[in-house]
Amino acid sequence: MNKPGKLVLVPTPIGNLADITYRAVTVLKEADIILAEDTRVSSKLMHHLGIEKKLWSHHKFNEHKAVRSLVEKILEGNLMALISDAGTPAISDPGFLLVRGCIENGVEVECLPGPTALIPALAVSGLPTDKFVFEGFLPQKKGRQKRLLNLAGETRTMVFYESPFRLAKALGQFAEFFGSERPCCVCRELSKMFEEVKRGTVAELYHYYMQHPPKGEIVIVVGGAGSGEPDEVQD
Repeated sequence: MNKPGKLVLVPTPIGNLADITYRAVTVLKEADIILAEDTRVSSKLMHHLGIEKKLWSHHKFNEHKAVRSLVEKILEGNLMALISDAGTPAISDPGFLLVRGCIENGVEVECLPGPTALIPALAVSGLPTDKFVFEGFLPQKKGRQKRLLNLAGETRTMVFYESPFRLAKALGQFAEFFGSERPCCVCRELSKMFEEVKRGTVAELYHYYMQHPPKGEIVIVVGGAGSGEPDEVQD
């Protein structure tokens, strides 16, 4: 009798390659099929780990039409691993549609614990961590202001992902919709050589990043409505 197939979501380092877990490496070595968001990016990780396997491309532009065929591959008895460019698959990355398709077809789905940018950013922010809401990337255009307006009264700590090119714009809008004195923390390049954490009000951080355009991966943590005022911007 053939062994039943399974889908395993495998978190990959958000920067420092030493953050890969032993278990993640084991799954990647044992997998029959490895799906990667960008095969060029993931090939570097595979080379670092000494894993020589063909990677299947699975990204936001092909995931809709690929779900059915991938589920069928798993049903044939294949162990399928899904990785994104960095962090945990399906968290602001492809994966949700495939997970849902597997569940609908009785396929076992497992997610390994591992790296994700939002938790370290929340932990070092100095803002309340007992209750928080993860917003991911805000809409770039349509629906952006409506979303910000809806979040203005959110009392939980809010975590956002943002492009470095839109960071100053986002902070300016936070000041407009949430109030200029709302406490905030901007985390850049977490776990990497040039990791940077800046804390202050949204207005202070807006002015800072207008003068210092950032590069790299950005996580913004914003205090909920009614949260206290922080100290001045800190290095």
